[in-house]
Amino acid sequence: MEQQDRREARLVVIALGVLVLVGLIAALIALPALADFHSTQLAPGLGLKGAAIASFVVTFVTFVIFAVAAGDGLIGELQFMLLGFFAFFLILWLLIAWIL
Repeated sequence: MEQQDRREARLVVIALGVLVLVGLIAALIALPALADFHSTQLAPGLGLKGAAIASFVVTFVTFVIFAVAAGDGLIGELQFMLLGFFAFFLILWLLIAWIL
């Protein structure tokens, strides 16, 4: 029983060593692809000015759709729409600048 446990332990160590070796070889092969990914996908994005323009357009279009869908309640809901517009704009502005 003890000899079988040693044999299994040796087999597990050899298998783990082979897996680590294969992982290192795969990492070395993947380095050029990772460098290309880094240079294209992790480049600087829009910034605050570009994000402000994009978020204003998205917010304006969204709230025009909301106003058209609201129908005759538009005048009574104007103060809520303005507050919602500025909150939505601020959140989108910061999220777009952060993500892109």
